[in-house]
Amino acid sequence: MSTATFNSICFNQGYLRKGEVKISKVKNRGQRVKFYVGGASVLSTKCMQSSEKNKKEVRIGLLGASGYTGAEIVRLLANHPYFGITLMTADRKAGQSMGSVFPHLITQDLPTMVSVKDADFSSVDAVFCCLPHGTTQEIIKGLPRHLKIVDLSADFRLRDIAEYEEWYGQPHSASELQLVFPIIQKEAVYGLTEISREDVKIARLVANPGCYPTSIQLPLVPLIKAKLIEHRNIIIDSKSGVSGAGRGAKEANLYSEIAEGIYSYGVTKHRHVPEIEQGLSDAAQSKINVSFTPHLMPMIRGMQSTIYVEMSQGVIIEDLYQQLRKSYEDEEFVKLLDKGVVPRTHNVRGSNYCFMNVFPDRIPGRAIIISVVCIKRTIFQCALLSLFSELLKKPVLQIDNLVKGASGQALQNLNIMLGYPENTGLLYQPLFP
Repeated sequence: MSTATFNSICFNQGYLRKGEVKISKVKNRGQRVKFYVGGASVLSTKCMQSSEKNKKEVRIGLLGASGYTGAEIVRLLANHPYFGITLMTADRKAGQSMGSVFPHLITQDLPTMVSVKDADFSSVDAVFCCLPHGTTQEIIKGLPRHLKIVDLSADFRLRDIAEYEEWYGQPHSASELQLVFPIIQKEAVYGLTEISREDVKIARLVANPGCYPTSIQLPLVPLIKAKLIEHRNIIIDSKSGVSGAGRGAKEANLYSEIAEGIYSYGVTKHRHVPEIEQGLSDAAQSKINVSFTPHLMPMIRGMQSTIYVEMSQGVIIEDLYQQLRKSYEDEEFVKLLDKGVVPRTHNVRGSNYCFMNVFPDRIPGRAIIISVVCIKRTIFQCALLSLFSELLKKPVLQIDNLVKGASGQALQNLNIMLGYPENTGLLYQPLFP
């Protein structure tokens, strides 16, 4: 195959041992062909990168690029054939390159970061807002209405702005700017992809879920909707790696404060509580309160939620297992493990997967559910689904998250909207060991 021919196509990348052969389905704009790839790579990385760059059809703006979430978006988009970053902002790092802030991204050809006030949105089709809570509200208000927006902060996750003020310790701008924010607040769609896929498809503004709520709602929502568990006495014990706290310098996150220990924080008052209860209450169509305690673990990535529930009258463990199997058997990235297999954060590290399983408790009538995700799963899947149903006016395939808790979820959704395989750009297998 000539270099010219190779430059005109894109394909799902993977790794082959010497002597192996793989049949790859290739999409060349409007047509599909097959070709065979032998074990050793004979094609230069530069050719691939050049080809990818020329094909980027959707222009992405990344606001708040200097944090972990922004860096993860850059990493995932580097292997996406159709989405290219044309704008990056980072007020404290304005004028710097992404490679100088994150040296592992030095090979990427990216625009220099600018301050938000200097950002030109004329060359942008969609925006990822990776800004702190409270900041996004004002910025989104001033963005052009044609943009598709994915907000990674908590500013638009809660429908009740009084709850936002109570849990986040600051008033929501919707209470002050009556002419603008009520409209924006109402149009925001909570973007847990597997649960809200149809709403995300038609959204202009997607509020990406938090990492803890993702790991908790994915197993609980199907069971609540099927009336298999009681709404009372739901106890959630969650553990997270340190990267979930962001990149800002904080004493509590220093190595000497984190290493060789476990730290419970936000006891009875963690900011994700109202988000979790909002999602579960929607599923139950009645108010649900939970006991939720998060713990910081001496690891970088990964999250595990261990959930204790009461089964409804006459329900057995097998009923719960079969309901989860039925709910997620066609999903690409949510996997119910074989019976008896305990999910481990090691097995989803660096990937877009959520692994889960259910176990009988020693106490009759109770069950234990374990769910693990990579912290940054959520961002992309939610965002991307909403981004392209209108942007390219293409039908969305009805197939089915740093990654599942934030960035990967958005990318998965965008692929669905474009009519491409939803795993495009997300075929990273978990990193182990």
